[in-house]
Amino acid sequence: MNDPLHALSWDDLRIVKAIGDSGGLVAAAAVLDMNHSTVSRRLAAVERVLQAVLFDRRRNGYVPTGAGAELIALAGRIETDIHAVTRRVSGHAHSYTGNLRITTSDALLLDFLTPIIADFQRRNAGLRIETLVGNKSLNLARGESDIAFRATVAPPENLFGRKLATIAWAIYGRRADYVGVSPSREVLYQRRWVSYGKNLAGLMAFDFVNAHVPAENILHRSDSVVGVTSAIAAGIGIGLLPCMHGDLLGGLVRIGPVEPRVYDELWVLTHPDIRKSGRVHAFMKHCAEAITQHRNFIEGREPRMRHSMELDR
Repeated sequence: MNDPLHALSWDDLRIVKAIGDSGGLVAAAAVLDMNHSTVSRRLAAVERVLQAVLFDRRRNGYVPTGAGAELIALAGRIETDIHAVTRRVSGHAHSYTGNLRITTSDALLLDFLTPIIADFQRRNAGLRIETLVGNKSLNLARGESDIAFRATVAPPENLFGRKLATIAWAIYGRRADYVGVSPSREVLYQRRWVSYGKNLAGLMAFDFVNAHVPAENILHRSDSVVGVTSAIAAGIGIGLLPCMHGDLLGGLVRIGPVEPRVYDELWVLTHPDIRKSGRVHAFMKHCAEAITQHRNFIEGREPRMRHSMELDR
C-alpha cells in the first residue's frame, strides 16, 4: 500500500484549511480564487487518498471531523513556517549576516570608519565586524582581512577597489600657540617639528619634512598619524597632518594652507575573488556613498564647522 503522504501536496492541505476556515466550498473557492467544482473535486481526491472523511456535510456548512481537524492544524503549522522562512529569506536580500574583517589605520578608524561601521551595522544587525588596526598591508588573498580601507597613492595591483577621495594635508600647531598668527613657511621650517618614523617612510609627508626642515628641528617621530597628532597637541612641535584628521581636533589649527605637494588617496579595497560577496560588496558601496558626502572636507575645501561627522574631542 502506498504512503498517502506521498500523494499529498501543500495545495491539498491549503484547500482543506480554506474549507475548514470558511465553513463551505463556495466561500473556500472565493478565498482560493478557484472554481467551486474544482475545490469539491480536490477535496474528494484528498479524502480518497487518505481513506478518511474530513468534513461532515451539513445543511449549515462543512464541519471538520477529527481527521479533518488534524489536517487543518497541520496546514496551519506549515503555513506559519512558510511565512516565517519567506520573511527571513526576503530580509536577507536587504540585510547581511556573518563576519566581516576590515583592516585600516588608527586615524582612519577613529575619524571616519567607526561611524560608517556603526551605520552599516544598524542596517545589518546580524553582521559581526572585526577591525584590524595598523599600517602594515595584510594579505587579502590569504584571508587575513576582507576589506582594506587605506590612505595610499599606490594601492596593490592585485586588489579590487575604488578611490574615494584625495586626502589634503597641511601644517598644524596648537590653537593656543597660533591664534591669529600666520607665519611664513620659511619661519615655520625653523620651528620645532614632529614628524613620521621610518615605518611610514612611504608618506609624502615624511619626505617633505626631511627635505624642508633641518634635522635638528625634528624633535619627535611616530609611526602613526594619531601619534604625531598627540605630540602636536602636547606642544612638542608642529607637524603635517591630513586635514580630515587635524580639522576635527578643536585644540589644533592649520597654520598654513593645504600643501599641494603632500597628499594621499583614500581607497577601499578587497580581493577580486570575494568582491562579489554580498556583505563585502554592500559594505564597499556603503563606504563609497558615505565618504562621497564628505569629499570636500577630506580634500581640505570645507570649513570644519560644517563637517557633519565632527567629533567632540
